Amino acid sequence: MTIETDDDLEALKKIGQIVAECLRTMLGAIRPGMTTLELDEIGERFLLSKGARSAPRLDYAFPGSTCISINEQVAHGIPGDRIIQPGDLVNVDVSAELNGYYGDTGGSIGVAPVPELAQKVCVATRAARDRAIDSLRAGDRLSVIGRAIEKQAKASGLRIVRNLCSHGVGRKLHEPPEAILPYYSPREHRTVRYGDVITIEPFLTTGREAVEEASDGWTLLNERGSWTAQYEHTLVITRGRPLIMTA
Repeated sequence: MTIETDDDLEALKKIGQIVAECLRTMLGAIRPGMTTLELDEIGERFLLSKGARSAPRLDYAFPGSTCISINEQVAHGIPGDRIIQPGDLVNVDVSAELNGYYGDTGGSIGVAPVPELAQKVCVATRAARDRAIDSLRAGDRLSVIGRAIEKQAKASGLRIVRNLCSHGVGRKLHEPPEAILPYYSPREHRTVRYGDVITIEPFLTTGREAVEEASDGWTLLNERGSWTAQYEHTLVITRGRPLIMTA
């Protein structure tokens, strides 16, 4: 969507802060021995307490309130009986709807003792997200995002998961512009306009550059033994630095 009124902006800020606080609550609650379903229930209770509805459940009938992915599970992990272990890298993706507006955020965290390489992937992925946000202005081509992510990945000696993309958001979880590439493509001529609402969510990895869907029809997998992190913000495009709804 594109922001048209101050009410639009305030509504996006409200749901953005709800999903951001939900993410912080869930990441802070992670303990070895708990299941991903128990972690998801924490997020579900939080969203319900704010009057918000899980976006993946609402829009896609996803079998969980949030997406929780561990280690080789890169994204869209279904909450269930998998037990979180010391040394795991856990990704939590929280998206929700309130009064017709959507917010989308995500983050990764290592469970102590955190492997050094897993921590490196987290630091680099967060830096790639922030670098892309800092580089984007109204009128720019969407390829600016991919270029910034690509530069950070190269500087960190990591690969990009190339078949997971950023996207438009606002009135639905996924809206135009869809498939905002996480790498530079000279064929990308689309531009962002003042007031556009999008996500930026790079996935950097030590594994393969393409993830595959598991037999459950949801979870996206990389190779065993690899580390992948994701960090995501919902933002509004301006003539200066974008406004982050999920800070």
